[in-house]
Amino acid sequence: MMAGTDLKSLIDRLEETQSLTREEWTELIRRRNPETAEYLFERAREVRIRHYGRDIFIRGLIEFTNYCRNDCYYCGIRKSNGKAERYRLTKDQILSCCEQGYRLGFRTFVLQGGEDGWFTDERMADIISEIRSGWPDCAITLSIGERERESYQMFFEAGANRYLLRHETFDHDHYARLHPPGLSAAHRQKCLRDLKEIGYQVGTGFMVGSPYQTPENLADDMIFLKELNPQMVGIGPFIPHHDTPFADREAGTVELTVYMLGLIRLLLPKVLLPSTTALGTISPDGRERGVLAGANVVMPNLSPTQVREKYLLYDNKLCTGDEAAESLKNLDARLKAIGYHITVARGDSLNIS
Repeated sequence: MMAGTDLKSLIDRLEETQSLTREEWTELIRRRNPETAEYLFERAREVRIRHYGRDIFIRGLIEFTNYCRNDCYYCGIRKSNGKAERYRLTKDQILSCCEQGYRLGFRTFVLQGGEDGWFTDERMADIISEIRSGWPDCAITLSIGERERESYQMFFEAGANRYLLRHETFDHDHYARLHPPGLSAAHRQKCLRDLKEIGYQVGTGFMVGSPYQTPENLADDMIFLKELNPQMVGIGPFIPHHDTPFADREAGTVELTVYMLGLIRLLLPKVLLPSTTALGTISPDGRERGVLAGANVVMPNLSPTQVREKYLLYDNKLCTGDEAAESLKNLDARLKAIGYHITVARGDSLNIS
C-alpha cells in the first residue's frame, strides 16, 4: 500500500508527464483519501487556469428525441421501457431552440438524442445544414450514438464540428455486463476513431460507479483517454433509473466523480471538461465541486420546457432551475461565488492535434 505522500508523487508525475502505468492508475484511484484529493484539485485548478483562465464555456443542450433502438441496462430511454413518454422535436422546434439559445449567448448547440431511426442521415444532414446557415459563427455538436462512418462523414460535410460519444467503459467484459448482445466496446471505440479521422472534435467519457466497475476498469479508461486524445471528456456518476434492470443498484458518488475529473485535467491539460447535469443531480453543489476539480464547461438545457422531464436517462434529473437555459444568470452567480464566470464564446478546445 502506498503512503499519502507516494500518492502525491504520482499526482506530480501525472502533471509532469501526462502518463502513468495501469498499476499506478489503479493505486491512485483505489487508495485515494481526502488529503490526496485536495492536493489533486489544487493542481488541477492551476492547470485549467493556466490554459483557460477562469472562463466557463456554456453549451446549449437540445434533447430532440427520446426514442432509442438500444436497450442499455442503465438507461431510462431504453427501448424496453414501455413507461417512457416518447417524443420527437420537429425541425422547426430545433431551430427555435437555437434561435432562443443564440439570443441568450450560446455559441455551441449540442443536438442529443437516442438512436432514433426516424432521424435518417438525410433528415439529420438537413437539420445540421439549416443550423449552420442560420448561425454560421456557432459550433454544432452531435450526440446521437453509433452510426456508419459514411453517416458521420455526411453530417460533417453538412456543418457539424463536434461529436460526443461516451465509450462508457473501455473493458470489453465490463461493457458486455452493461449492454445487451449486439453492442460492443470494440464497435463503440471504432466509431470514436472514425470520428477523429474524419476531422471532428471528439468527446468521449464514462460513467463513474457503474455496476461491476473496479478501479482497474477506471485505470483502463484513463489509458484509453490518453491514446484517443479527445478534445472533450464527459463523465458523470451512474444514477439508477427505476424502470431499468439496474433500478436497485447503488449510485456513483460525487466524491469519486470529482476525483476522476481532477485526474483527467492533469492527464489531458487542454481538454474541455464538463461539470455535468448528473453531478448537479446527486448533490446540490455538485456542479461547483466539478468546476473546483478542474472542469470548465457547463451544459444548460435549451430543450422546450414541456419535454425536458421526458428525456429521463436516470432518476431525479435536473430539468428546471439552474439547469434551464433561462436561468443562466443564476448559474453565473453561483459560479462567480467560487471565482469563475460564464463566457460567451464557442470555446474550442486547445487540444486540437
